[in-house]
Amino acid sequence: MAVFVLVSGWFTGSWIWEEVADRLRESGAEVHPVALTGMDGPAGTAPAGTDLETHVGDVLRVVDGVAAPQVVLVGHGYGIHPVLGAADRRPERIARVVHLDAGMPGDGDTAAQSVPDQEVRARLLGAGPVLAEVPAPTADAWRRWGSTAGLTDGALARLTAHAVPQPAGTLTRPLRLSGAAAALPSTGILCTGSGTTIAVLRVVASGDDPVSRKLTDPAVRFFELATGHWPMLTCPGELAEVLRRSAAGEGHRLTPTAEAPPHLRPFVLEVPERPRERTGRVDLYLPDGAGPRGRPVVLFVHGGPLPAEVRPTPRDWPGLVGHARYAAELGAVGAVVDHRLHGFADYPQAAGDLAAAVDLLRADPRVDPDRIALWFFSGGGLLLADALRRPEPWLRCTAASYPVLAPLPAWGPVDPRFRPVEAVGAAGRLPIVLTRVGRENPGIAAGVAEFLAAAEKGGAAVEVVDLPDGHHGFDTAEPTGSSRRAVERAMRSVLAHLRA
Repeated sequence: MAVFVLVSGWFTGSWIWEEVADRLRESGAEVHPVALTGMDGPAGTAPAGTDLETHVGDVLRVVDGVAAPQVVLVGHGYGIHPVLGAADRRPERIARVVHLDAGMPGDGDTAAQSVPDQEVRARLLGAGPVLAEVPAPTADAWRRWGSTAGLTDGALARLTAHAVPQPAGTLTRPLRLSGAAAALPSTGILCTGSGTTIAVLRVVASGDDPVSRKLTDPAVRFFELATGHWPMLTCPGELAEVLRRSAAGEGHRLTPTAEAPPHLRPFVLEVPERPRERTGRVDLYLPDGAGPRGRPVVLFVHGGPLPAEVRPTPRDWPGLVGHARYAAELGAVGAVVDHRLHGFADYPQAAGDLAAAVDLLRADPRVDPDRIALWFFSGGGLLLADALRRPEPWLRCTAASYPVLAPLPAWGPVDPRFRPVEAVGAAGRLPIVLTRVGRENPGIAAGVAEFLAAAEKGGAAVEVVDLPDGHHGFDTAEPTGSSRRAVERAMRSVLAHLRA
């Protein structure tokens, strides 16, 4: 039977694995939850100087003390950092590394880079007074550190009661990897409440870059758990079963395919070819003839974040080109902006690119500068916040298709400015056309529901175009009659507001 070494995430200790460990032992497995220095005793018991290397040493002592020739190393959240550090030093002792709702940090990365609490992250990275430790969250603040989906009131109270401060050095000291463990088999257990699913990773893995190659490595497998960031508390039985299957090498494999990824498949509507004008980051598709006051314009804003090296860039993706050509076919100027949203910290930069694109369009004599619509897609939806918070007179309508309207728990820190859920209360009667898909990523769907509740409370003018059987990216991935009708309805509604 497998031997498991379990490493907890931030603020928690070996106690958090109790129920999972019991179930694994019942199946015959050998289980060793690691007591990380400073994380299992009373608050304030971490020795001075406790850092990531301290925790790597804790894991190594457990691995070295196991009689079995190999172990399965499991890292939850922050715990993946000491797990990878230990695996790098003892690769011959590791049968598999399991990333439990955890990222894929590399050499030189710090856990601070993935801290989702913006204020804490800024201080850890040098903005403001130095932190010796990060205080454990209060009961109502855990959501800043990961999705709390599935936690009962009792489980949340237990988590809060047992939590201890996290020594700052464990988050700020860089992970050092030699590459010795790079070829080890690994499993990613995705907690879908955090916003990451196998479907999302399938899109990420469709490129030709180091991340895609890692995700599609034959030695890498994936499982999903329909819960938040704390599955050892919300579904210990299911987690134990998935860990057993992980140890056996089971799980979903992402395979490279010659088929075009969903975002590069044809647009769901057949629209005529139309000449493109490219100026800087903006592409224009012009309608036939000229309007008496210049034509209204719809500016399409792609999602992300996307690596800077992605090719083709979004303004050449069939869905965005198709939307712009369709707008031009119906008499408006269709425009697409290639903004620079390459990481979670890049929303201000992307917002600057969007503002510059609007200025460029409004200065074009073929455009009516007072009749503009902004249409956002996927992760670009967070850029909607600026438009809602301070609606400009020239902005006649906004639209969003399968949008992210609140940062997902699994994402890195995002500037608090980009929270459409909080901004929609200031939108007044600015029209908002929102296309919602029924088979959405659970984390994205929760943000949309929260947005609509806030919009109703604030009296915002939201029209919802529902596609019950649709998935994220349906406008290229799913060429069905209902997909086509959803795009047509949304476009005609946007144009009606522009012409009103």
